[in-house]
Amino acid sequence: MPRLPAPLTLPPGHDAAGATGPDPAAARDRYRALRRRRRTETATAWAFVAPSVAVIVGLAILPVIWSLLLSFQADDLVTPSRWVGLDNYRALRQDPHFSQAVGNTLKYTAMYVPLSMLLGLGLALALNRKVRFVGLYRTLFFVPFVISATAQGVLFSFILDPQFGAANSVLHHLGISQQGFLTDPGQALLVLVAISLWSGTGFCMVVYLAALQDVPASLIEAARLDGAGRRHLLRHVVLPTLAPVNVFLLVWQLIESLQVFDLVYVTTKGGPLGSTTVVVYFVWQQAFQNFTAGYGAASAYVLAVALFVIAAGARALRRRDAGSPEGAAR
Repeated sequence: MPRLPAPLTLPPGHDAAGATGPDPAAARDRYRALRRRRRTETATAWAFVAPSVAVIVGLAILPVIWSLLLSFQADDLVTPSRWVGLDNYRALRQDPHFSQAVGNTLKYTAMYVPLSMLLGLGLALALNRKVRFVGLYRTLFFVPFVISATAQGVLFSFILDPQFGAANSVLHHLGISQQGFLTDPGQALLVLVAISLWSGTGFCMVVYLAALQDVPASLIEAARLDGAGRRHLLRHVVLPTLAPVNVFLLVWQLIESLQVFDLVYVTTKGGPLGSTTVVVYFVWQQAFQNFTAGYGAASAYVLAVALFVIAAGARALRRRDAGSPEGAAR
């Protein structure tokens, strides 16, 4: 007689249909274990992030709030401050020194930004080829960007010294009269622009080089097969693909030029006759030389508003380009 199979027994929590039913106690235990694990992970994450958060709050957020409140006060950093409302901002409108600083900053920006981008693009186009020692050339053009503005200022202060500098020595051998350079009110700002171009052009070159190497080779080859020359290739193929990079570099260089300070502080101290006083140097001068911290904070917030407008304009421009059919195609 064949042996009958042993009957199947269901474990607790199963119904007659064989489906596993909910176990309230086990579900609660799993939920509590999950919550404990999440709390542990959260605590561990905050333990790692807390030092950075403390630095950001202590060195960025709190000073911004404090300086905003300071801009509505009269404060000499010694005696107790007093609330003056918008008087600091009203005084800025009538201050000829602040107007001169704004004018110098705009002149510096108007010369430095387009020239740095044009020179950077030219160098990138020249070095985006299979040339012998091209890596060395790229490095040599980029090295000045790594040097700090303070070191640049010290270096060129010696080179451009009116009496003992190497620049006037070379000009003397060439039969050219001695130049004032950083001590001449008519030349000082132009010389600062030239020094900034010496260092800032390398950054634009590297960015443009990276963008040029991302231009599709098939697109260039198709344009050449259609008979496009080098000039037409640059105008109708290469430059349109560099539009996003142009926007990035424009905003970056604008922000850098509007915040120039180190080079001015090391070389000219805002002189001669205020010809190189820029907005950030004016802020430092008012706060730490004239001991009018509230007035300096107000001028700093005028600059901050200008930077915010530039950033907002760039963001709107990028959104418009991304929403257009051409931007979507790119």
